Amino acid sequence: MKNPAKANQYRTETICVQTGTRKDTTFNAVAVPIYATSTFAFESPGKNKGFDYSRTANPTRSALEECLAALEGGAGASATATGMAAETTVMALFPAGSHIIAGRDIYGGTYRLFASVLSNRGLTFSFVDMSDPRTVQQAIRPNTRAIWIETPSNPLLGLVDIAAICDIARKHGQLTIVDNTFLSPIFQKPLSLGADFVVHSTTKYLNGHSDMVGGAVISRTPQHATAVAALVNALGTCSSPFDSWLVLRGIRTLPVRMVAHERNARALAEFLAGHKLVEHVYYPGLRAHPQHRLARKQMLGFGGMLSFDIRGGKPAAFRFIQALEIFAFAESLGGVESLVEHPDTMSHASMTKPARRSAGITGSNIRVSTGIESADDLVADVAQALRAVASSKRRKR
Repeated sequence: MKNPAKANQYRTETICVQTGTRKDTTFNAVAVPIYATSTFAFESPGKNKGFDYSRTANPTRSALEECLAALEGGAGASATATGMAAETTVMALFPAGSHIIAGRDIYGGTYRLFASVLSNRGLTFSFVDMSDPRTVQQAIRPNTRAIWIETPSNPLLGLVDIAAICDIARKHGQLTIVDNTFLSPIFQKPLSLGADFVVHSTTKYLNGHSDMVGGAVISRTPQHATAVAALVNALGTCSSPFDSWLVLRGIRTLPVRMVAHERNARALAEFLAGHKLVEHVYYPGLRAHPQHRLARKQMLGFGGMLSFDIRGGKPAAFRFIQALEIFAFAESLGGVESLVEHPDTMSHASMTKPARRSAGITGSNIRVSTGIESADDLVADVAQALRAVASSKRRKR
């Protein structure tokens, strides 16, 4: 894109391919170069070419940040070393004594950061059922400074009404932060619904190839963007040039990948919903999902994530997972390959057992990240794994 200032005039698919790419004026490279340098030479005292030290800013990272801001419709973005680095950075905006409201069914690493780390450094947290805005309203205290929204939630795909919660926060002078990792800017635009910040684990759908770790914070206002960038520099939470380049490369195919992820997730969810060994399927794209109407209202697509409860508890869950042939048994999500994991013992093991149970996470729950393989092959793999569970049950009798 020759004129970055025009990025917001284009549709999402064009932004993904074009924004932040044509930065090389020496050779006119179509892809942004990797500026693998820690420092930049000054032309004279006080005069440089816009960069001095890569912790503060790097041309490759700046290209990614330009793209991310355009995708989310924000005033600015900061790319960080990991998704947790993004969360740590944005939470550093709040002084000791601040109270933060968060959902009770959130990513285990986020819960650990809030409950075990930041709570020992002067912040207090309330973990509530955010499916009902009235519950959030009731949790507000005089010192509440922000509301943390994760929607769809990890791993049970619960939804939060972003516009309603942002309206509540705005009336009380509070900030809102939305984790948009599960849907990406292709399927959800939190800033357009009133959020002040969006955070991502760019490791997931934005990169899409499971070959790096990273994060990002996108701010709605220039003032907040400047404040976050200053924190990234002060805390040293910035993304490396190579990781930034990998995310920027991944974003170029993000729209077509998300369509494939959703197609496969929908096929798998529909199959599981009709299986006798499956107790419950969590996927907003199913009409049976209790918040399907909200999903259609605030989401542009239903995404590639789903989870389900298998009859037979943890033993059945492990037997199912071990019988899979295509799905890799691994944490993380959003890559082109399909993954399956067991939240109770993996991604959410850092939560206390009472917190997991309160959130609805049990040994029966299995989380699935559908890749972009053939939907028929994925369904067939799940079907044969369920047959293996059924066969195992018959043998035990």
